[in-house]
Amino acid sequence: MAGDSETLLKDHGENTNGVRQPFLIGVSGGTASGKLLGQNKIDHHQRQVVILSQDSFYRVLTPEQKAKALKGQYNFDHPDAFDSELIMHTLRQILQGETVQIPVYDFVTNSRKEEFITVYPADVVLFEGILMFYSQDIRDLFQMKLFVDTDPDTRLSRRVLRDTTERKRELEQVLTQYITFVKPAFEEFCLPTKKYADVIIPRGADNLVAINLIVQHIQDILNGGLNKRYNGCMSGLGTPRQRRTSESSSRPH
Repeated sequence: MAGDSETLLKDHGENTNGVRQPFLIGVSGGTASGKLLGQNKIDHHQRQVVILSQDSFYRVLTPEQKAKALKGQYNFDHPDAFDSELIMHTLRQILQGETVQIPVYDFVTNSRKEEFITVYPADVVLFEGILMFYSQDIRDLFQMKLFVDTDPDTRLSRRVLRDTTERKRELEQVLTQYITFVKPAFEEFCLPTKKYADVIIPRGADNLVAINLIVQHIQDILNGGLNKRYNGCMSGLGTPRQRRTSESSSRPH
């Protein structure tokens, strides 16, 4: 893994404009798996780390789709639910060191708000989402890919708590949507992309050792080099995955 990490840092150079490229990390996993790894620990390092979510890039729904969504009958876990073109455009802007405008999505009304969040250039950018590795064009932009592997029961309990409290949804609707759309979509679209991850992190956000090692790695990138201690410990973090040409050129299905 040490050699892989050195290669990742070697690729972390300047873009065509002579601006230092940010180190782009993709984080994927099932719904409510704890993909925002340790953000409170790394987001205060002189604002050099930015964390973005695929959830900000849901497509604008048609009136018919919005009516279904309000009834819990729209599949938000299908690849077509996301604006992949806008994600790709945003990632390319980020890699060019540009300031980007991130959409704000309202999960109560299932619609984009009119305002945007301005994100300025950063040294490290984490982009998390259930289908971040589904599109080859998008996943090939990441210098590091992490898959957060969390127990399904844990993810379901977190999702129920989140949707009923934060998003004001009825329990029956949450469970129906999970059984009808979320679980099947995870098995069909998200889980197969696990093979593209460089590192698989078991137990998700509860794996404090893994989180601390990832945070240390990010700090090493910010400081311009790898921590030797990290190289020796990385093999215990999860399941390292080496890139294969056959995997890079194939789709999950």
